[in-house]
Amino acid sequence: MNINASIIDQQVRKLAEECAQQLVDELGINQEEKQRTTAFVLLTVQTVLDLTTDKAFECLTEGGDDFGIDAIHISDVQDDEFVVTIFQGKYKRDLEATANFPENGVTKVIQAVRMLFDPNATLNVNPRLKPRLEEIRSLIRDGNIPQARVVLCNNGLVWTATAQSLMDQAGFGNQVTWEHANSDSLIALMQSVKAVDDSLHLSGKAIIEEYDFRRVLVGRISVTEIAALFTRHGERLLERNIRRYLGLQGNRVNEAISKTLGVATEAPNFYFYNNGITMVCRRFSHNALQQGDFQVKVDGLQVINGGQTCVTIQKALASSLAGQLSVEKSFALVRIYELADEDVDLMRNITFATNSQNPVDLRDLRSNDLAQRQLENAIGLLGYNYRRHRSEVSFQATDISTATAAEAVLSVWRNRPHQAKYQSREHFGKLYGIIFSPDLNGAQVVIATLLFRIAENKRKRPPFGAPPFISYGSGFLAMLMGKYLLGDLGISLGELNHLKFAAAKQLVEEKSDAYYQRAVTAVEAALKRIYGEQEISWQRLAATFRRGDLIQELDYQPVLPQVPTANGNSNAH
Repeated sequence: MNINASIIDQQVRKLAEECAQQLVDELGINQEEKQRTTAFVLLTVQTVLDLTTDKAFECLTEGGDDFGIDAIHISDVQDDEFVVTIFQGKYKRDLEATANFPENGVTKVIQAVRMLFDPNATLNVNPRLKPRLEEIRSLIRDGNIPQARVVLCNNGLVWTATAQSLMDQAGFGNQVTWEHANSDSLIALMQSVKAVDDSLHLSGKAIIEEYDFRRVLVGRISVTEIAALFTRHGERLLERNIRRYLGLQGNRVNEAISKTLGVATEAPNFYFYNNGITMVCRRFSHNALQQGDFQVKVDGLQVINGGQTCVTIQKALASSLAGQLSVEKSFALVRIYELADEDVDLMRNITFATNSQNPVDLRDLRSNDLAQRQLENAIGLLGYNYRRHRSEVSFQATDISTATAAEAVLSVWRNRPHQAKYQSREHFGKLYGIIFSPDLNGAQVVIATLLFRIAENKRKRPPFGAPPFISYGSGFLAMLMGKYLLGDLGISLGELNHLKFAAAKQLVEEKSDAYYQRAVTAVEAALKRIYGEQEISWQRLAATFRRGDLIQELDYQPVLPQVPTANGNSNAH
């Protein structure tokens, strides 16, 4: 038996056991074999998108009327484009990895892609897929361009040549990319954070010097050397918790890189067009007696900036058009910093500085900020565990991750629920100072998280007869619940601290259902003021909550009518 298949099977079985009740309650899956297949898809989503189990579970769309889509994820909008990642999984009892991904599965996904991205197509889909479908269509109607990333996963071999022909003949062009995931590739991704020891061949002169008890190398590396390096080690070279490859399609910068390499007159100018690649390592060595063209041995190599460039180069040189590329004179600037193990903070700061112009997930880089350490201490004193760093350990009810805290605080206390849901990649970027302002304390984080979890649980498991906007409005509902809570406490947000925490928590436990129902009524009334009696489509609902149109309406205070009294004065009622 393939050892990777055995490892993945153990993880799948464990995940199926841990999520068994949730699979029954939310997806209606009670058969052991079906639970195991769904757990495999869940594991693939977690690994490929680097999500927590809870976030990955939210992507699952199993339940009939799903067009063969087992999971779906919608990215934030970037430069008027967004990526929709579609998963279809097949998991067999036989772990010998001899079966190809089935052709009928490919056919189903092709049909699904045709329908999902057509705003005018009429589809009958299950309740878990419906809100995501309409969110996609709403984004398209707003002028955003979708890019589809299809991940076909199984515990066997890649699809057949016939299936590949079906993909090629689908006519999707560059707007759809196809990827295969199996036990081997999942294990490779899980191990991708392991350091790499290798040698780099540089071209021409290089600058090598010691600076502040550290060593720096600045030189020139050919694109063929970059491609070979990433062919050997792949994503092990990337700090997965910092940035991931965005894909050739759907990213204009990556498309421009590929295009430059494909034009004979432009390829030699690649060095001048590209910002270069930044690497860190524990140690590098070279023959200092040479004048140039150094062979540099590196230990513990990681690419902390320029990963997009590297993987795009690799994919371009590995494509069927590689023979048409003129890359003999194509080079990139490379910077290599030799940092000691104790320089972990410096490495984070370098990574932050070299990546901060891009909208990336900076959560790990912020984890050691003074504000995060202070919150960890304050929240710990309240009986909760603030997870500053990502962890593979299962979360308990008393655990609060930085990601959840950011979304909850931005929704509940900063009155920006639309940004909390649809701009998650900015929570630790441009929105960081708004969320984690100096006056934010542990009590506010915990209470916001408790309210947000209540609203989210209602979204995941809506009560019978719940209005459609529940699928998009949990942040708005949590925001209103926070206002009601402060009103009952008779305090402002600034007064919600450790002294008021016990009273606030008790109100959350006793009145959360009442707060929630009151919030639902308020949102329904606000929607009615905006749209009157006209029917509100799912697409319009998605757009309304995404743009935050309701923020002002939810602050709406009706003018009370003046009713004459017996003495001729007027009282408001």
